[in-house]
Amino acid sequence: MEILHSKIFGEEKSSTPLLVFHGLFGMLDNWGSFGKELGEFLPVHLLDLRNHGRSFHSESMTHDDLADDIARYMEHQGIEKAHVLGHSLGGKAVMQFAVKYPEKVEKLIVVDMTPKAYPPHHQGIIKGLESVDFNTVGSRSDVEAVLSQYIPEKSTIQFLAKSLYWNDEKKLNWRFNLKTLSEKYNEFVSNAIKFGVFEGDTLFISGEKSNYILPQDEYIIKQQFPKATIVVVKNAGHWVQADNPVDFTNVVKQFLGLN
Repeated sequence: MEILHSKIFGEEKSSTPLLVFHGLFGMLDNWGSFGKELGEFLPVHLLDLRNHGRSFHSESMTHDDLADDIARYMEHQGIEKAHVLGHSLGGKAVMQFAVKYPEKVEKLIVVDMTPKAYPPHHQGIIKGLESVDFNTVGSRSDVEAVLSQYIPEKSTIQFLAKSLYWNDEKKLNWRFNLKTLSEKYNEFVSNAIKFGVFEGDTLFISGEKSNYILPQDEYIIKQQFPKATIVVVKNAGHWVQADNPVDFTNVVKQFLGLN
């Protein structure tokens, strides 16, 4: 049984833990400063999703897989109930988890994602990632130069470059499993989460400059998460937690009753 890789802050605290899940092509390190800050109040587990970071690689990548991974991790850690937070793809994972295992969720936080299906929109990024030939690139800047031919946003290139590492053969490679993520892309991005209802306290956090959560999405959100509140964070795009970390963290603390 394979268990997700994690990093834990505030382990000695006795309150309900918070489990945090990153988005597509991300890793738990993206949430380091957030984990540290909230670790002052409660145990915070930052996790790498399957096929990302230091977690195991698999040929399967469904929403159910992601939900079951969370359940297994909690069992492994001896956690009966947790607050769960997920951004983007991580948001899909925690939504599916909450409707499948509602008894394991205290409070649910979904960052810039809804339960609906999204049209494929990472084709340029995937094309760029697949165009990197690790037999010929010798540095991170070489990789960034290749990506810049396909991806116009420098911030996105820098975000992806965080997942580069030197393998045992002294070659650069991606920590994420690009093969599965590109092959199964439609399964986890272009599908809605399965229908089910989570009756517990739920917070959806949207970036003011992002179009992932639209005003008309409130109806479908409330169908599956009837107690959902939607909060818009100013001066933030899709990466809400990176664009406006102060307001983002305050919204989360308030929802969890930490301030």
